[in-house]
Amino acid sequence: MLEPSEKIWMDGKFVKWADATVHVLTHSLHYGLAAFEGIRCYKGKSGSAIFRLPEHVDRLFESAHISMMTMPYDKKQISEAIVETVRVNKLDACYIRPLAYIGYGAMGLYPGDNPIKVSIAAWKWGAYLGEDGLEKGIRAKISTFTRHHVNAAMARAKISGHYVNSILAKREVKADGYDEAILLDPDGYVAEGTGENVFIVRNGRLVTTPLTSILEGITRGSVMQLARERNIPVAEERFTRDAMYVAEEVFVTGTAAELTPVRELDGRKIGSGKPGPITKALQKSFFEIVRGEDQAHASWLTRV
Repeated sequence: MLEPSEKIWMDGKFVKWADATVHVLTHSLHYGLAAFEGIRCYKGKSGSAIFRLPEHVDRLFESAHISMMTMPYDKKQISEAIVETVRVNKLDACYIRPLAYIGYGAMGLYPGDNPIKVSIAAWKWGAYLGEDGLEKGIRAKISTFTRHHVNAAMARAKISGHYVNSILAKREVKADGYDEAILLDPDGYVAEGTGENVFIVRNGRLVTTPLTSILEGITRGSVMQLARERNIPVAEERFTRDAMYVAEEVFVTGTAAELTPVRELDGRKIGSGKPGPITKALQKSFFEIVRGEDQAHASWLTRV
């Protein structure tokens, strides 16, 4: 269950958590067109810091632009509101959810002049796929649901309605006893998880899906940069589900999932069945950076 914080930022002011409500005829609630972000704040040696805040705010505005929603605030205002939301709630580590949505007004598919509203919430949230998953790896399954075609949905935008696809896939594999679903693109190649980008390691080479049918993950880009800095070859290429079966290592990345190993896929053990050396090295480096233990990428952190 969600652990409530004290306040939520709504259209320029803070309201009590329980009072952060919208009308039942809010347009986005019915039709799914809203842009959102998932951001993490980490507790570190020098205090709390938000990971890659400017990049997340940029992507929020890009998603809104793709969705033809004109943001009523600028990037500076949203960035400051995000930091203040963490401060007001006295959270030293948390998950942050900004949401831009189409408000109450006209109904029907064309929203007309309905106002664009923005909210920012933050709450305590641990490892999305479990602490055990971070340490030992998760069990995943290829979903029968296909990821969106690029001309059926705007894959580069983080739009609320896109995640119906993810919810269906997640429910399907959870019912079968797995932790996470992996979705294929319309051509049958590996796309992404329900909320994560996918990486495989083959012959010491790190491979991830290109930016075709997937969201451009901020954690994905960070991990790719960390790999290159460690002289690990990195490629963006399409690959098949059976390439995952015979990979030496598989892991997924995302703000919620962070960097989580995959130890099994479709009942097949991945590699040794344990997180491999490249996965562990990149995971260690990632957490050292977000917790402020490694100053190599101090610019990735916005102090609270």
